[in-house]
Amino acid sequence: MKFQKKVLTDMERCYSVTVMPEDKIDYAFFATEGKVGGCVAFDCGTFEQKKTVWEEPGGTMSMVPLGEEKGFLAVQKFYRLYDWEEAELVWCRKEADGYRVQELFTLPYLHRFDVLTGADGNYLICATLADHKATREDWSQPGHLYVAKLPEDLNDGITLTPLPVEIHQNHGFCKKTVDGKDTAYIAGREGIFRVTPPQSAVSDWTIEKILDRAASDIDLIDIDGDGVEELAVIEEFHGCYYRIYKEENGSYRQVFEHPEVTEFYHVVKSGSLNGRPVFIGGCRRGKQQLFLISWDVDAQEFRIHTVDENAGPSNAMIYNGADADYILSANREAAQAVIYKVIP
Repeated sequence: MKFQKKVLTDMERCYSVTVMPEDKIDYAFFATEGKVGGCVAFDCGTFEQKKTVWEEPGGTMSMVPLGEEKGFLAVQKFYRLYDWEEAELVWCRKEADGYRVQELFTLPYLHRFDVLTGADGNYLICATLADHKATREDWSQPGHLYVAKLPEDLNDGITLTPLPVEIHQNHGFCKKTVDGKDTAYIAGREGIFRVTPPQSAVSDWTIEKILDRAASDIDLIDIDGDGVEELAVIEEFHGCYYRIYKEENGSYRQVFEHPEVTEFYHVVKSGSLNGRPVFIGGCRRGKQQLFLISWDVDAQEFRIHTVDENAGPSNAMIYNGADADYILSANREAAQAVIYKVIP
């Protein structure tokens, strides 16, 4: 594979990226974690039409679409180091004269979140990195998971309830479908957890630990085509190791490690390129690479494809367009929002 790079815009501390439709057109949204700057979007047809979603504040760790008619949710005011007490969840939706951004609630240290569908509707699950930090190095207090049943109209208010689990350095989060059920995978110092919303009117949330290893970022995909999803993990918090685990007989065995051992791996994302399952990886230190991991069926081994260096991505994702596949990357250290067209 080859990759054709296009810088969409300069953005200091570019951190978050997602794709969502508006007026039946897909747009790529990029947002900053910095105190200065906001969120912009580009049409995915040409990647030439740019629009400002909001100018400030920053501190946007995550953005989650609600559907074309309802807009999206986003974290704001989660700033770097330990200045995160004001982190809040906002509701952003397009109106005739621009975008309306409405605060829903403040939740200190809110880092990741998503919307999961349960038996009787949609549920919000929020992950806080910690309860409080006195200094940058202070990780004495754990983070938590908070959940709520989402009302049809978000103006009706959201009541959060904590789940009975404590996770220090509560950083990793991905949404997957397991046995037809929406599921969140959560990762921190205590390990990797699988969290599932209520599946009936009388059931509760379920929490299962699937790997007892300190982890930072995670995602899953069946990369080797055997019908079982592999687990890609960054170990430990902002850690030095990018590894892949294979599930066998109810436990996980390490089957791959990226050869560069350096601090601050930060990207793990799965998807499909040219019809082949892949993991995306990225690191904010060392060579600051953005890379792909694929499975060579003939050789029966993993392959590493370097997409870029000196990029320092915070988050990245795959967009399967009508004409081509793209990697969208929030290259934080290069201070750029970037796309890479995949050339087979």
